[in-house]
Amino acid sequence: MAPALSLAPRALYEQVAEQLRQRIFRRELEPGSWIDELKLAQQYGISRTPLREALKVLAAEGLVTMKVRRGAYVTEVSEGDLRDVYHLLSLLESDAAGVAAERISDAQLRELQALHEDMEAAAGDTERFLALNERFHMRLLEIAGNRWRNQMVADLRKVMKLNRHNSLLKSGRIQESIREHRAIMRALARRDARASADKMQLHFRHGLEAAG
Repeated sequence: MAPALSLAPRALYEQVAEQLRQRIFRRELEPGSWIDELKLAQQYGISRTPLREALKVLAAEGLVTMKVRRGAYVTEVSEGDLRDVYHLLSLLESDAAGVAAERISDAQLRELQALHEDMEAAAGDTERFLALNERFHMRLLEIAGNRWRNQMVADLRKVMKLNRHNSLLKSGRIQESIREHRAIMRALARRDARASADKMQLHFRHGLEAAG
């Protein structure tokens, strides 16, 4: 009789990767800074093997840059990188908005509206606003229903987070973003695929202008 299979807990390197990911997003590890593997391994009480595996994960996501004989560095996003990321997000998420407009149910529309209202209420709390904004966009992608597109967007958004706080520090950008989301919601409520896609493209165009 074959032995019962047992599920291992989440791999240590995945846990470490998530810890480092959040430290990068919080700017505890600054863009361009060298990652001291020995110091981090001591802080986490682990060997350097799972730490290096975690860094490989972050490198694949674009958050960390590995340099030959120099080690790992937190990625610095250039203006060109940022334009490229926003361009791709605009294409992918506007396409998703158009698809979602054609298939969204009344219940899903109410769910998005509730998220939007929570975003408006969080306008004075940047961290909460960012979290709700991401939930709104990812939920819209789920409604559109293409897991490959969803994965691509999730990876691109991780890179965008390296600059995101700077874009929202621009005076009035949060309120402008809220107005753009209202326009997206109106287009979705009308089930207008073209308008939903256009409003989403405009949202990313303004986001890039604020980030630049």
